[in-house]
Amino acid sequence: MTPNTTQQHGALLSASRLRVRTVEIHADEVVLIDQVALPHEERYVHCRSWQDVAERIRDMTVRGAPAIGVAAAGGLSLAARSAREAGLDAAATRAALETAADGLLATRPTAVNLRWAVDEMRVEWSRCGDEPGHCAARLLARAQAILEDDVDRCLRIGRHGATLFAPGARILTHCNAGALATAGYGTALGVIRAAFAADPTLSVLVDETRPWLQGARLTAWELGVEGIPYHVISDNMAGHFFRCGDIDAVVVGADRIAANGDTANKIGTYTVSVLAKEHGVPFYVAAPLSTVDLSLADGEEIPIEERDPDEVTSFRGIRVAPEGAAARHPAFDVTPAANITAIITEAGVLRPPLEAALAQACKSEECG
Repeated sequence: MTPNTTQQHGALLSASRLRVRTVEIHADEVVLIDQVALPHEERYVHCRSWQDVAERIRDMTVRGAPAIGVAAAGGLSLAARSAREAGLDAAATRAALETAADGLLATRPTAVNLRWAVDEMRVEWSRCGDEPGHCAARLLARAQAILEDDVDRCLRIGRHGATLFAPGARILTHCNAGALATAGYGTALGVIRAAFAADPTLSVLVDETRPWLQGARLTAWELGVEGIPYHVISDNMAGHFFRCGDIDAVVVGADRIAANGDTANKIGTYTVSVLAKEHGVPFYVAAPLSTVDLSLADGEEIPIEERDPDEVTSFRGIRVAPEGAAARHPAFDVTPAANITAIITEAGVLRPPLEAALAQACKSEECG
């Protein structure tokens, strides 16, 4: 991929030992690693309009709440560039950006980071005033800053979370909350990366995460790149390993956290939290505070995306259920705050009562 030349971004890459780059934002394109092709092929998709970015969010080329937000910010910078090249005046530029914002927001309803990033870009274009010619440069700089900020937040999450595990810990994770779900370091896997750097005896159990197999395809690929020992298990094996005492902790990511700490994450996370609680195993959520939505009182208010049932009855075009079989496909579920041991954020490890801890953290850091 074309390297980002900003000094700050380069320093972050060096500091974090990043080997996986998920999103790159340039003046004329947003470059995404194609997560549908992984792990069999590492290839990149070049988006040259906000519509391209929206389509790639929708078709899961890019996924993971923070990564979606960063990609959307890049998409809006492309919309501003397009408006400038078309010679639009200030009013028409604002209208074009609102159209792009609405289109990007419509792609994935559950992850609040998408709305947060769009709102951040709205603030930036409101400062363009009556000089639309400067808007493209302003929005490009803000989008790149959002990307850099995400890496920085994940590095801090990793440092805070690394202290939570005993030597030789066996950690279960569900879905993919690594470099591929963020701008390049990871939330749950950022914690695991940082912990492994201090304790190379650590190991990971990776839920395959049906129906998209983000764990088997993406988390396993990332852990392999990092040289972290792991075993892939099917989702229905988790209970067995809890019962056998083979899991010391669980770390997952989040797509939206309500004010009381209820957390939406990839479907199946709630099941893992129930098993962890039953067996007395700590269950940690790792997420930037941009994932916190204080406007929602609890998890009942979190919108749950329902995706195409064909994604359940088929995989990569191969049908696995009988023709005509009906299916349901909620893409996320909600883990109640009562099942969460702590939420690991860039501001520190937040422990119950989570509602008070989140409210306090959001006073000093920017929440969604």
